[in-house]
Amino acid sequence: MRHDRYPRVLLLAAAAAIPSLTLMPPAHAVTHVVATGVPAADEPVELPALRSRMGQDENCTGPSPVTAEAEPWTRRALGLSRSWQLSQGAGVTVGVVDTGVGAALPALAGRVEAPGDAGQDCVGHGSFAAGLIAAAPRPGTGVSGVAPQARVLAVRGTDQRGTGTGATVAAGIRAAVDGGARVVYVGQALLDGRAELTAAVAHATERDVLVVAPAAPDTAPKDAATGRPDTTPRPYFPAFIPQVLSVADHGQDGNRPNNAPGVFAPDLSAPGDGVVGVGPKGEGHFIGSGSSLAAAHTAGVAALVRARHPKLSAAEVARRLVAAAYPADTPRLDPYASLTAVLGGRAAKAPEVAEAHMTPDAPKGPRTRALVIAAAAGGFGLLVIGAVAVIPRGRARGWRAADR
Repeated sequence: MRHDRYPRVLLLAAAAAIPSLTLMPPAHAVTHVVATGVPAADEPVELPALRSRMGQDENCTGPSPVTAEAEPWTRRALGLSRSWQLSQGAGVTVGVVDTGVGAALPALAGRVEAPGDAGQDCVGHGSFAAGLIAAAPRPGTGVSGVAPQARVLAVRGTDQRGTGTGATVAAGIRAAVDGGARVVYVGQALLDGRAELTAAVAHATERDVLVVAPAAPDTAPKDAATGRPDTTPRPYFPAFIPQVLSVADHGQDGNRPNNAPGVFAPDLSAPGDGVVGVGPKGEGHFIGSGSSLAAAHTAGVAALVRARHPKLSAAEVARRLVAAAYPADTPRLDPYASLTAVLGGRAAKAPEVAEAHMTPDAPKGPRTRALVIAAAAGGFGLLVIGAVAVIPRGRARGWRAADR
């Protein structure tokens, strides 16, 4: 849903009531984190990269051999520890329309429903996204999801290799809605299928379900003529459909990565560069970047809000996320503000502040007299200074004019 339909918080209100995102300085090597089982020298270990799709001849993604110990920058930037004091997403089901979700993932144990073959994730992208949404904290690692008590409804929106179409994603959205999800995350950004996806989103809207999708794919499509990545901003679906919350990614410095696919009129921006999360199996971790991961973080925050404010409609939840976001060119997701902001009319408001009382203007008469006196005093002072400089010189010259 286009953010210009939902007015943002005034900058003054944001400064007074909305804590800004804590953005860490950009890292020089976001692909490295401290991991378990490292040598005594504590050398950083590189995490395997997340895949969004695979070739027909490639093996399915297995468990990562590396477990990240450090708390990722995304968790600090989102302020999750503070938000969890208010909500952890209990009672809310998030539909994950993607490549499937590993049903046996330890971080999601007991909270994944996966009809059909959706419990098998050959690619790993759906499992990674589900972990960003709802993974529970685990011993020995700082990696966790946004809403660790939410449930996940895994729905396949792609084929086994990660390729989705308008028809498969639309069917996935409908299945997630009919399966009881109150928030639906879509991992795909497509150039086609607008009619089918619009109808599926309308079905979600009628059932009061919020759909969250990436404003652009994680990897830019290739130009047909040159074969090079085409980063031109353009509408992608279902994100461009008005009722969908469209999300772009940003990195640790608040900016999008260089050469990232262009985004067209996103509603929100959320952490999406150098993101650490779970794989389709085991307890190890992967690292990835892209707007699909930013959308997963946003879907998790939507679950937090729906759990804390169960009477809010899907449209009201979307409005709250946008209105309470940290002001920027593209508003930055702020979970704590989304949970606590007081909405009035069509904008979020800060708690009321005591009215400032200005002293009345001074009467003009005394002010005018004071100015006259000050001017006269200043003029007299200039005369004195001039006399001090001129009289001695005049006396020395016998008060004669200077020789020409």
